[in-house]
Amino acid sequence: MTAAVDAPQLDADVVIAGAGFAGIGMAIQLRKHGFGSFLILERAGDVGGTWRDNVYPGCACDIPSALYSYSFERNPAWTRIFPRQDELWSYLRGCVDKYRLSANIRFGTELTEARYDEPSATWRLRTADGTELRCRILISAMGFLNRPSIPALAGRERFAGPAFHTAAWDATVDLRDKNVAVIGTGASAIQVVPEIAPLVRRLTLFQRTPPWVIPRGDAPVARRQRTLLRRVPGYARALRTLLYWVLEVRAFGFIVRPDVLRAREALALRHLQRQVPEPELQRALTPQYRMGCKRILLSDDYYPALRRANVEVVTSPIAELRESAVVTADGAEHAADAIVFATGFKATEGFGALRIFGRNGVELADTWRGGMEGYLGTTVAGFPNFFTLIGPNTGLGHNSMIVMMEAQFSYVLSALGLLRRRGLRALDVRPSVQAAFNERLQARMRGTVWASGCRSWYQDARGKNTTLWPGFTFVFRRLTRRLDPRQYELLEEPR
Repeated sequence: MTAAVDAPQLDADVVIAGAGFAGIGMAIQLRKHGFGSFLILERAGDVGGTWRDNVYPGCACDIPSALYSYSFERNPAWTRIFPRQDELWSYLRGCVDKYRLSANIRFGTELTEARYDEPSATWRLRTADGTELRCRILISAMGFLNRPSIPALAGRERFAGPAFHTAAWDATVDLRDKNVAVIGTGASAIQVVPEIAPLVRRLTLFQRTPPWVIPRGDAPVARRQRTLLRRVPGYARALRTLLYWVLEVRAFGFIVRPDVLRAREALALRHLQRQVPEPELQRALTPQYRMGCKRILLSDDYYPALRRANVEVVTSPIAELRESAVVTADGAEHAADAIVFATGFKATEGFGALRIFGRNGVELADTWRGGMEGYLGTTVAGFPNFFTLIGPNTGLGHNSMIVMMEAQFSYVLSALGLLRRRGLRALDVRPSVQAAFNERLQARMRGTVWASGCRSWYQDARGKNTTLWPGFTFVFRRLTRRLDPRQYELLEEPR
């Protein structure tokens, strides 16, 4: 007979790592469904995640505000169709206050290690300051877009001026009347360039691949609509539903018939031709890959900013950095007093410095050495009672990530309910279930626009797309509505 293991003292039943949209939303749902013993560990000094950290000029969301917010916490006071960073951050802080979550959050607490203890079926956690915690359920709400990617450019250490990533914007640096180099032409670049171009002496934009850009159409929310949102029952729900389906139908072109995106390409090319009549610049800004293979960007002022007399678009690759210049492969030397890296994130490299050890001491980084994968982007075989919000293959190219988060909230709640009802110690997705799921997922991926030949941050170093969901969001919602116990190994309490 096996000796009973003394139950360890828990700091909380559930620990959530990260206090962004995913972590705060999960905490609200835990409280609503009677799971009151939870802690949120947040490495920074405030909530907000992406919308706390990204404070570069022009930072905003490319999903309408009515849809980029919790369905269970609608906000009738949005001021713009597309919400800006400060408003989204304020919204999240308001949610924390309304649901009294402050007492459940430990700020300045970075999770650095998590080990599953099999005898007690608990997670042993360690933070950066050496604090140790214990919980039954560990939920990662950190996502994978929180570690800036900065290219390893020759001579980087020689550059004498300030150099920083858009996600770590240095507000102490005054860019006025400076020669500024912006490296990268992704989502943050098309927002920051129009904001800083009028201020700087000269802006040199280093472009590797031109993005597809379509009109944004942002505007203040009309006073009449704000009145309807406040006073007419059901209006906010109807607006959200309408916006959801307007965006959801776009998935047909991404995952079923990529050729239908040619109509969108024509729209984008007309947008480019109207705003950039100069033939040479127009050619430099025309993408040569299928729309959607990389992220589609929305802007009405990016192209006009590139036509300014003090702005130059450089397409020759960067060869090296010098003390006050960027040198390109064609030998040209471009003066630079400051560098802004608009080069995205390390989206396919897991949790970075956080080390997670599952059953038999196996480390998650080793499990993912061939590419990140999980089951429904939410559980990982060999890591019992561990859940990943915005995990592998849950990203979207067409709709709001809040839709995916809320689907995962339901799945996690279903798992916790099963544990509680049956008095189980833990559950662990079966390896065969996870393997079959990912085999089907990658087979579907092969027919999508993301497999049409370009290289993007959606893919890891081996070319495997480990970030995006190759399907409709309503399918993901259906699959995650309720956990199927047959797909899991259920670990019972010892008798």
